[in-house]
Amino acid sequence: MRVAAPAQAAARSGRSLYWLRRDLRRGFAHARSCRTGLSGGCRSPASAVSAAAPSLRPGRSFAELRMFSELSNLLNTSPDKVEQGKLTLLCDVKTDGSFLVHHFLSFYLKAHCKVCFVALTQSFSHYNIVGQKLGVSLTIARERGQLVFLEGLKSAMDIFFRPQEEPHPLQFLREASAGNLQPLYEFVQDALKPVANGEAAWRCPVLLVDDLSVLLSLGVGAVAVLDFIHYCRATVCWEWKGNIVALVHDSGDTEDEENDILLNGLSHQSHLILRAEGLATGFCKDVHGQLSVLWRRPLQPTSQRDQSLTYQYKIQDKNVSFFAKGMSPAVL
Repeated sequence: MRVAAPAQAAARSGRSLYWLRRDLRRGFAHARSCRTGLSGGCRSPASAVSAAAPSLRPGRSFAELRMFSELSNLLNTSPDKVEQGKLTLLCDVKTDGSFLVHHFLSFYLKAHCKVCFVALTQSFSHYNIVGQKLGVSLTIARERGQLVFLEGLKSAMDIFFRPQEEPHPLQFLREASAGNLQPLYEFVQDALKPVANGEAAWRCPVLLVDDLSVLLSLGVGAVAVLDFIHYCRATVCWEWKGNIVALVHDSGDTEDEENDILLNGLSHQSHLILRAEGLATGFCKDVHGQLSVLWRRPLQPTSQRDQSLTYQYKIQDKNVSFFAKGMSPAVL
């Protein structure tokens, strides 16, 4: 079979480069399915990929193979074994660390955990589109009660059109002194409160916040945000044996006392810290940044208390590849 035929036909018809590349991908996929000798003869490209994917590991769907598997391997975790009672701090410096948020969101949904997602930076459709690339549907998860989604961008406008006495998680936005996050805590508590009957049994509750730095920008003090996380830890991590994942921006060289207080306070409480940084040398198309991973084990001996590793990474369309410093495939 000649796989170059679709390309020649596309060039003669004057179609765009997008359609040309699509035909080439389909041609190569179809050729591979014929050579592998799959039962049923030469299948279509979509069926060939879906048939070959589960053979990589029995019991795993093709959707599960699209998550950030390399990051899960670095952290030594999988949806089958989820640690409980942990606080994970995500931090980004001079780069965008949102890919870490998308990873943990898809990870905990696939692990059948009850997730409360406080999204203060993007819309629901944004997270849903990225989640579909990683093999999860936020729409389905919300409909079946697994996901409770607080869309901060939308709620910030709705709150001003509600009666003053009606409670709202972002009540502090219309208060003179924006420092009371108790309504937000009560929203998290109601969303993740275990129910004995009438609902599906989820593995453990998870609070995901993207991101806490937005609260500082809205006028909430760092001490109030730390108090909010403290109460969430007492309820979600200690009482219900769940997990908390929160993203905080690092101001870097910029002097921001409130942000530094928040970041330092959360760093001392966290069990796992993932710090994404931009390259000191500037932009590179083959290396997008470096990720520092710090495991903090306060109950271990001093020599084993903290363990850190640093990797460089490249963000792709549906995956993130990690490698040691200077070991990028583009420079080897």
